[in-house]
Parts: sequence; structure tokens; C-alpha cells
Amino acid sequence: MVGENIEPGIYNFKEALTMAENLELDLVEISPTANPPVCRIVDYKKFLYELKKKQKEIKAKTAKVVVKEIRMGPQTDEHDFNFKLKHARSFLQEGAKVKVEVFFRGRSIVYKDQGEIILLKFAQELMEFGKVEKLPLLEGKRMIMIIAPKKAAV
Repeated sequence: MVGENIEPGIYNFKEALTMAENLELDLVEISPTANPPVCRIVDYKKFLYELKKKQKEIKAKTAKVVVKEIRMGPQTDEHDFNFKLKHARSFLQEGAKVKVEVFFRGRSIVYKDQGEIILLKFAQELMEFGKVEKLPLLEGKRMIMIIAPKKAAV
């Protein structure tokens, strides 16, 4: 048994329970698989509160991945391409992933190679800001590529 104001040691269950009641605290089993099981004398509500607080802190520290989407057609013009490229560059600088999609409408599916060329050109232009996480892949009438931002040098 461990706890504040208690000498760590091995006590039988009734002794431990009596000690906890005398201190007006709770006897909590920390490690039931240990031999002998480890118990602690604490205020259980405070213990749960601190546990929740730690979990909330850990959750807040995890990075949230944001995916921004950019759509183009297989015959996207140079001006439109540059406009979308500028947006993708700003998304990557903000730390968001960019999902670039070339959609094929009607019979434009015969221009699969043009769609792939556009995506590879897009990736080439963004090389200094991000790296290709997923190469161009045709899924139905859409060709998708994902670009992740490069880690900023500290």
C-alpha cells in the first residue's frame, strides 16, 4: 500500500481499510495484477478529476490534421492551375494536408493521362512546401493525390 502520510508497506485488507477510514479517504486498487496487489489511499473524486485533466491535456497536445481539397478538370487552364497552386501553397504553409482531385465528367475519362500529368505537375510545383503522401490514383471518375506539408525546420 502507498499513499500520502502513510509508510509504504504490505498490510492486510482490513488494516488498510481502517487506515483509509481514519484519514477520511478512499482505498483504491492501483495495480491488481501485481503480487501483492498495490493499493493507494487517496480522495477518489480528486483522483478521477486529475485523471480526466491529464487525459484532456494529452488530447489538446495532439496535432489535429486538417485536409483541404482542391478540384480540377483534365483540361484545366494555366491561369486556373496557378490560382489553385497558390491556394495549395498557402494551405501547406498553414500545416494542412492538401487533397488534389482531377474529376472526369462524361467522356473526359478518356483523358486519364492528362489528369495524371496535371497532378504530377502540381506535385512538382509544390516540392519545396510539401511531399507527396499518396501518388495519383484513379477512383471511379476521380483521380486523387494527397500532399502533406514538410516539417518546418526549427
